[in-house]
Order: sequence, then structure tokens, then C-alpha cells
Amino acid sequence: MFDKLSRSVALLRASLAVLRADKELLVFPLCSTIASLLVVASFALPLVASGALESLDAGESPGAGTVLIAFLFYLTQYFVIFFFNTALVGAAMIRLDGGDPTVSDGFRIAFSRVSAILGYAAIAATVGLILRIIEERAGFIGRWIAGLLGIAFTVATFLTVPILVSRGVGPIEAVKESAVLLKKTWGENIAGNVGLGLAFALAYFLAIAGAFVLFYLVAGSGSGMLIGFVLAMAAIAIGGLALMHAALQGIYSAALYRYASGGGVDGPFSNELLQSAFRPK
Repeated sequence: MFDKLSRSVALLRASLAVLRADKELLVFPLCSTIASLLVVASFALPLVASGALESLDAGESPGAGTVLIAFLFYLTQYFVIFFFNTALVGAAMIRLDGGDPTVSDGFRIAFSRVSAILGYAAIAATVGLILRIIEERAGFIGRWIAGLLGIAFTVATFLTVPILVSRGVGPIEAVKESAVLLKKTWGENIAGNVGLGLAFALAYFLAIAGAFVLFYLVAGSGSGMLIGFVLAMAAIAIGGLALMHAALQGIYSAALYRYASGGGVDGPFSNELLQSAFRPK
């Protein structure tokens, strides 16, 4: 147990070292969040008007129009997420090569792989829609099955974006290579991501707990401005943690792919550290 915690802390420190060197990497998850919210807003009205959400939640058989709208929503949302993640991973790889990436470098890489990103988004959208239908129509068993399949898909595609960044391959080949690299090198249990998740879960808890304490202290003052200030600061702190979490995951996936493909990694990521992040069955 102690060894697992030590590896997670070491991995987090190494990821933070890269992020400290290139704080502009936070721009990509920020843009991704804003774009994702815009996508949700633009699809919310037609989804509600068409009854797509209600039909899926009620377990009804969705019509062709409903399925199409839902698929387009998934497709657009995944494309936005993968596009900015590609930019983040591309910039991180430049740093891991010893370079000094800029935001424009990341966007240049992402735009050069737009067609592959769209194809990968189509794959993820299809899988996501199928899992959503299974989850809503099959009750508890469906949710259990959909959850397992969702985890398996996430694990299998963990290195897809770094592969799309590094090689001129299509999305299907990138997904296949991602699964092969994971199975071949470390297996399917991603202890590194679990470590990052636990570390940030603790950070979120502390931020929320601190916000509640401050809110309790200022609530009795009756000052709306002071209460608003505390709430704004809490929102900024939690939002900042979310951006850091997303950036660190992208940096980690970039370094992990370098190690998995046999290229090695320079800088704060040692091969021993990355290898210990994955434990074979």
C-alpha cells in the first residue's frame, strides 16, 4: 500500500515539473471546458424539444431522429475534447523532447490531425451512444455492463491521442495500437491514473471543505459582497484544480506513450517511474 502511494506521489511530482515548466498547457483544458459548455448549450434545446433525453431516461425506444441528434451531440462533444487534448499532448511531447512548446504549437499539431480526430470522435460517439442505450434500457444489469464496457474502452484507448499526435495513422489503427501497447507493456491496471485521481479527489475535498468553513464564517456578517467573494474564490479554486488535473493527465499520457513505444523519456519522467505506474496482472 505504501509503495503504491509513493509511486503516485512521485508521478504527480514529475507531472507537476513539466506543468511548471509550461504553465501555458493549462490553456488547452480551459479552452476545452469552454467549448464543451458551448456544445452542451447549443444541443440542449433541440435535445429537449425532440424528446431525446426523455425517451432515453424513460427506457423508451428512441426514434431515428432522436438517435441522430444524440449521436451528433456525442460526436461534437468528443471532437472538442479530443481536439484540445491532442493540442495538449502535442505540446507536452515537444517538452519531453527537450523543446519549449507554445500554445500555437499545440494548436498547429491538433489542426494537422483534424480528420483523424474526427474519426476517433465518431468511434467514441458510437460506443458512448450504445452504452447509454444499454444503461438506460437494461436497468441495474445494463448499468453494470455499460460501466464495465466503458472502463474497458477507456483503458484500451488511453494512448490513442498520443499515437495520433506522433504517427500519421488513422483512428482505427491508433485505437488498436493503443490496446496492444497497454497489454504488451504494462497490462490493463492504470495505477498512475488512479494515483492522480486520488490525489485530486483529496484536493477537491479540501477545497470544498475550506469553502464551506469560510462560507459559514462570513454568512453571519450579512455582507452579500463578502459572501459572493468567498463563493467566487471557491469556484476559481475548484476550477483551477480541474484544469490542473486535465493537464497532468495529458502530460502523463504523452510520457507514457513515449516509454511504451520504446522511445524513452527525458526530463523528470524516468523510465522506472513510468513502468511502476502500470502493474501487470
